[in-house]
This record gives sequence, structure tokens and C-alpha cells, in this order.
Amino acid sequence: MVFSSFTFLFIFLPITLLAYFIVPKKNIKIKNLVLFVMSLIFYTLGEMKYFWLMILSIVVNYFLAVKMNDKNRKRLLILAIIFNLGLLGIFKYANFVIQSINSMFNSNIANLNITLPIGISFYTFQIMSYVIDVYWKKVKPQKNFISVATYITLFPQLIAGPIVNYKTVENELVKRKQSWNNVAEGLRRFIVGLAKKVIIANNVAILADTIFNTSAAELGTILVWLGAIAYAIQIYFDFSGYSDMAIGLGKMFGFNFLENFNYPYIATSITDFWRRWHISLSSWFREYVYIPLGGNRCSKLKWLRNIIVVWMLTGLWHGANWNFIIWGLYFGVILIIEKLFLQKLIEKSPNVVKHIYAIFFILIGWMIFRVEDFSELMQVLKTAFVYKSAGIESFLMNHGEVLPTIPFLIFGIIGSTPFVQKFCNMVFKKENKINVFIKDVGFISIFVITILFLLSLSYNPFIYFRF
Repeated sequence: MVFSSFTFLFIFLPITLLAYFIVPKKNIKIKNLVLFVMSLIFYTLGEMKYFWLMILSIVVNYFLAVKMNDKNRKRLLILAIIFNLGLLGIFKYANFVIQSINSMFNSNIANLNITLPIGISFYTFQIMSYVIDVYWKKVKPQKNFISVATYITLFPQLIAGPIVNYKTVENELVKRKQSWNNVAEGLRRFIVGLAKKVIIANNVAILADTIFNTSAAELGTILVWLGAIAYAIQIYFDFSGYSDMAIGLGKMFGFNFLENFNYPYIATSITDFWRRWHISLSSWFREYVYIPLGGNRCSKLKWLRNIIVVWMLTGLWHGANWNFIIWGLYFGVILIIEKLFLQKLIEKSPNVVKHIYAIFFILIGWMIFRVEDFSELMQVLKTAFVYKSAGIESFLMNHGEVLPTIPFLIFGIIGSTPFVQKFCNMVFKKENKINVFIKDVGFISIFVITILFLLSLSYNPFIYFRF
């Protein structure tokens, strides 16, 4: 089930809210049970085949955390890491490893008959953050099984994040503010995210997919860069839209999830970009991989190793394919170059120059990320840098359906900056009843328009569902 489906919007969410708020505020354990049950239903409707896998992960990690003490904590932590990464490795990377071996050694090992469970990358990282924090004594082990299970399965962020560390919601699992004002605030945020996905991302996806689904040999330089820009807007509005919806849904039930995006395309360097893009994942790798490896408080050689390891893992986390590993290493190398050689030069440069520099390398990164076939990727990159005029006229003649998507691309480019937010803040500077009413009419109008788009568009799942 996806947030942008009629089943979710008009059946699942209303029933869940009703069941949740029927329970008195003081009965927080019962409210958690309601959320746990509804989250299981939510996941089962989308991934019944691997329902048991998530339950197994919850049970095993719950008992490993509860049983941790000064004598066995290291042993149990190692066991938890092996178990969690083992499951992730089998279901996400086993076929990739087999295919790589077959390719390198000309062997014929059969692929395993398994598919990637939805959301496994996200809920596995959440589970691991909880167990590791218990090991580090940053949090106490939660002895109430339903509370742990609710944290892991909480449907707003279960499928595609943001990755919520246990310590950020530890107190809210036992005591949280619940009100209809929170529901209204969360609903507004949810509508913004829904509109991002349905109106912008889904329409721009038509342009991006049409370009990148065309043989690279038929693409000209302008089309390659147009495709990169379109995909950049698509993935931003797709993923930040999901994060907005998750944050809004969490707010409805009294949870305050941390922000996951902060206008990444206004970044002035690649370092700045990764402070703004998928913040929960960057924070997770920094806290649970980079710093434990030594961070930058070690020799320069080890520091470089730490950066490369983190970014190789970041790429691998996104998908079991070599293009994702290349994508991760690509950004790792750029970050090293920035920190060693370019930082002072970047700081002294005009903002326009810094912005163009960042966008240029970000777009190249999205080309690597989007084109999974290696030979096609090499052709795309070659065309991007060696001018090729062929393609655009015949492309537009053969794919007239992409022309109506151009306005959405322009809206997306504008919407990826703080302009709209600043404009709204300026217009509605005073928080009075009239302005609140006008804004709510605006939100209702956006919701109605979004529903109309849903009626006319075909099913288009969130990009990060496959990660």
C-alpha cells in the first residue's frame, strides 16, 4: 500500500485515526497496540510474502537488547549485527553477488528464488540503531515488546523512511502530545508531500523515464542533460514528498520525526549537499559507521579510508548494482577532494559559482544513479561531455507525451528552492484567523487537485521503495 493510493487515503488512514483517537489519551500502551496492529496490516497489504521476516527481526532484536548486560553486551551486539546484516545480505545482495561471480568467472550459478522485501533497508537500519544505542548505553532497553514493535513497524516511516533513531522517539513511545491541532498540522504537511509526489514527481517522471529508457546511442547531449535535470527533480519531489507525508502522519499520532531534506539543490558544495539530502541516512552512517571507524580523529590515511568505506556502503545501501557502488564512491572521492584541496577556494568563490559547481556534479551523480546498465552509463556520460546534436527533434516528434511535462519540470525547479516558502511567509506574515482560514482553503484546494491528478495518472510507486 502506498500513501498516494485511494485505499490508503480514504479507507486505511481514516480507520486508523478513528481507532487511535477512540482510545483515551492516558492509555498510551493501548494506543501503541493500535498503531502496531494497523502498521502490520499496512505492511501485510503491501508485502504479505515477507511479513514473517519483519516479525522475526523484531522478536530477535527485542530479546537481544533486553538480555544485554555488562558481561555479554559485546557478544550480543555482534550477534545482532550478524543477524541483521545477514538478513539484509541474503535478501538484498545474494543475487547481486551471484551475478557478479558469474560475470567475472564465466560460471553459471543460479540466482536464488527471492525478491527484495519492501522497506527492509529502512527497518533494518532502525533496528540496528536501537540495539547499538542500547550497547552504548545511550538508551535503556525497552522491556515492553509492543513499544519496540511499534517503533520498528510504525507505518508512516516503515517503507521508505526517514530512518528514525530510537532515541529520538524514546520518550514519545511512553508519553506524547496528542491533539486535533496536531492532526491538522500533520494533515497540512501530508498534503504538501502528497502534492509533491503526485503533481510534480509523477509528471516529471514521464520525461525522465522516456529519456533514460531510450537507447543511449540515440540521445544527444541536450537530451542527456535534460534527462538528468528531470530525474533530479523527480527523485527529490518523490523522496522528499514521501518524507513530508511520513513526518505529517507521525505528527498526527504525536510523533515528531526529524527533517530529512533541507533544499538540497541550493547547496554550494557537495559537502553542503549531503548535509541537506536524505539527512537521516547521512546521520546514520556518520553516527554508526564513520565515527566508530575513527572519523577524522585519526591519521590522514585512516580518515581517507573511513570516507571511502562510508560512501561505498552508502552506494551499496541504495541498491545491489555496480552503478550504485560507483555512485557512492564518486561522491566519496569528490568529498575528499573538497576537504583536501577545494574547501578554501569554494569558500572564497561567489555564491553563483559555488551553486553551479555543486549542481554540475550533483547532476552527473544522478546520471550514474539512474542508468544501471554499465555500457549504457558509459555512453550517457560520453554524450554528456562530448557534444552530440542528434536526438532532440526526432525525440520530441516520437514522444509528444513529454511536452505537457515541461511546465511541471519548471514548477519543480522553482519548488526545489525556498522561494515558495518565503513567499508564503511574506503573504501570511500575521498568524490570525483570516490567514489561517485562507491557508486551509489553499491546502484543501491542493488536496482536491491532487486527487484529480491521481484519477488520471497510472500507478507510480515511490522510487525508494526498491531500496
